[in-house]
Amino acid sequence: MNADIRAIKTAAEQGLATSFAGARGALPGKGAVASLRDDAFKRFETQGLPNRRVEQWKYTDLRALMREAKPLAGLADVRKPADIAAILSGVDASLVTIVNGRYAPEWSDKNAADPGIVLAELFAWLAENLDYKLGEMPGSDDQASLLNTAFMSGGVGLRVMRGATVAKPIHIAHVFSGDAAAAMYPRSVVVVEPGAHVTLVESFSGPDGIDYQVNSALELSIGEGARVDHIKIGYDGNAALRISTLGVTVGAKATYKDFAYTTGGAVVRNQTFARFAGERIDAFIGGASLLKNKQHVDNTLVIAHAAANCDSRELFKTVLDNQSHGVFQGKIIVEPHAQKTNAKMMTRSLLLSDEAEASQKPELEIFADDVVCGHGATAGALDPGLKFYLMSRGIHEKEAETLLIQAFIGEAIEEVAHEGIRDDLNLAALRWLGARA
Repeated sequence: MNADIRAIKTAAEQGLATSFAGARGALPGKGAVASLRDDAFKRFETQGLPNRRVEQWKYTDLRALMREAKPLAGLADVRKPADIAAILSGVDASLVTIVNGRYAPEWSDKNAADPGIVLAELFAWLAENLDYKLGEMPGSDDQASLLNTAFMSGGVGLRVMRGATVAKPIHIAHVFSGDAAAAMYPRSVVVVEPGAHVTLVESFSGPDGIDYQVNSALELSIGEGARVDHIKIGYDGNAALRISTLGVTVGAKATYKDFAYTTGGAVVRNQTFARFAGERIDAFIGGASLLKNKQHVDNTLVIAHAAANCDSRELFKTVLDNQSHGVFQGKIIVEPHAQKTNAKMMTRSLLLSDEAEASQKPELEIFADDVVCGHGATAGALDPGLKFYLMSRGIHEKEAETLLIQAFIGEAIEEVAHEGIRDDLNLAALRWLGARA
């Protein structure tokens, strides 16, 4: 007799199935979009929530960390929060606000339109850009990405026109607004045409004490010879669970810089799937995380070098205090035709507590024979010799620690090209350090 073995669904997985069945008919987008949703949820149901047996989710067992599925977030209160862009108070940017997973033009800058961009609500943008194939970004088969595709509630579509230089950064601010926990699934698409230059910021924020959930996705297509600086800033509420997926395809001779800065949230995963599809790409992908209490923050990236003569550099730094857990997983894949690849990856963790934990796993998969590739990982405490040197010069112990931590994290933040954003991130790091007990 053959036994029919079925995986037991968790309460969260059952809740997601119930939510999708109830919301399926009301979610925006018909026809091809509806079919895409159905297929994504079927594939998700087959796999379930990612767990430690899935290699890319080894250190972030979402099946265990996500105890329940929150109800879908409703429309936001009409009151506009005063601190949507608080962390970037010194930056003159065009604000595009996504509240509870939906584009909120009334909370966005109405007079910030740049002649070099075309921006609209996601599903309206897709109706005007029929040539764009939603859901074909790198990483689209990841379980969290499938879940976003099934539930995507909205966001924006943005096209940066050929050869345009967008004067001000475009700041896509994701905000949770509500008094009770809920889940939001924003999805945005950004197409940067050949030769265009743009600085794109994403931020995630919400109130403390509410265990809301965010599963976001951004599809980013970078054309030949374009330059894109993408900065992701996470200062979620202290009980929030957030997963952010970035799928990016980069064209020949483009310059691409990506930086993830994280201080908030209870459980956060920033995952990047990048494909370098053309030759002579110059790329940097980095991040800085400052963690305390029992925060769990995971930075995971998969970079596919699919063409020759491309350079990429990765640098991630994490400061961990109390019982926090920092995770870095980075994989560089060099495909057979990607000769003359130059790729270097480094992750460093600074542990301020004996109870803090750092999990680091840099990897290389090389299928070409004419490349220069390397990776490294370090984890340790503050250098007692440097600390003693500062204290011997009359600097108080806490101030000496702050100076050393600031220098450690500042090396990563200095990679942000935009001076105003870089300064505000350094100030945010100083505030975090100043709040240490």
